[in-house]
Amino acid sequence: MFKRLKEKWGVTPLGLALVLLVFAIGGSLSGYLAKVVMGMLNIEESLTYGFLYIAVVTLLWPLCVITVSIPFGQFKFFRNYLRKMGRRFGLIRGEQ
Repeated sequence: MFKRLKEKWGVTPLGLALVLLVFAIGGSLSGYLAKVVMGMLNIEESLTYGFLYIAVVTLLWPLCVITVSIPFGQFKFFRNYLRKMGRRFGLIRGEQ
């Protein structure tokens, strides 16, 4: 599985480890920050809380991942990764 990811993303074994580390730290950070934001909004845990929490995590995740990628030297990979995702979701046009 890791060999396939390494080939698909075109990274070295160390690069793959750093990319996976950035995904883990960025995802955890976005979950933590979303919890902080939800606490500031004073919304009781309910169905609304769940939907809003998912929306906040979804908005924070790209920011957290791109920020965490900088000290790990993976900014270029994640910039390209997020651009590709943006094109797939129709948020970014063209091949910039």
